Amino acid sequence: MYEPDDLMIDMIRDNYNILQSLGSFGISLGFGDKTVEEVCREQGVDTFTFLAVVNFTINGYRSFNDVENLSVPTLMQYLRASHAYYLDFQLPFIRKELVDALDAKDNLARLILKLYDEYAHSIRSHMKYEEKMVFPYVEALLAGNANADYDIETFSKHHSQVDQKVKELKSIIIKYLPSNDLRNNQLSATLYDIYNNEEWLAQHSRVEDEIFIPAIRLLEKKLKQSDVTYKISNMINQTPSGAEALSDREKDVIISMVQGMTNKEIADHLCISINTVITHRRNIARKLQIHSPAGLTIYAIVNNLVDISAVKL
Repeated sequence: MYEPDDLMIDMIRDNYNILQSLGSFGISLGFGDKTVEEVCREQGVDTFTFLAVVNFTINGYRSFNDVENLSVPTLMQYLRASHAYYLDFQLPFIRKELVDALDAKDNLARLILKLYDEYAHSIRSHMKYEEKMVFPYVEALLAGNANADYDIETFSKHHSQVDQKVKELKSIIIKYLPSNDLRNNQLSATLYDIYNNEEWLAQHSRVEDEIFIPAIRLLEKKLKQSDVTYKISNMINQTPSGAEALSDREKDVIISMVQGMTNKEIADHLCISINTVITHRRNIARKLQIHSPAGLTIYAIVNNLVDISAVKL
């Protein structure tokens, strides 16, 4: 497993496939003998997230306890760049290889190109869906806004690899290999690239399933918890239009109630009658529209009438 103090150049020597990850993270070459941490820090990339993706894609290492430490903005940068690499470079590049390797006058050659175009279209549609629906949703989460009509689970349930067409494509090319040595070499090289890119696409999908989706689930959970806390606090602190403010004596009664005192104990503690305590409690319920002991306890804590450590939960 690669660590922050490993030299970046040593990682590349170990496995040249890391070069592709560098591009997706926006890390430029020319970093000399600097460590992974030094390179990431200088180029504005979260070191932990970079290593999480590299160790997963290269070594298959995935720690399920470290999701909280992932940087979602860094993951978004990685996925966007990966999409651009595949859609804008790899798909057109392989198509050009096929055109150069196939005989344009051959009907089977035209069918192979047609099958490839269908495959490319399905991949493009899949990635464009993520860019249109998933990425903006995650950006909204990062800004503190949750979309009630969408969640990452919806994406997860429909997230599948589009690979049937490419399997057909490989099979046909293998059977179609021409006897002409030049075309044979060209088509073999193209087939090799298709296999490599199929592996890359499967790896990309695994990163989304095993790293990206869990990170977004955690982000959703945190936002929902924060939202619930805010709503409770806001609801309790808001005084309805025209509502009466609590008197100091009514606040004293609330504090006594939260501490678990009975009406008689409150009366003795505040030197008032039991009937006066009952009247105060009725007025408190009317003013706050809170009728439960739990609701009054939350009100007292949020409004600093009592310290949560002094409350018996």
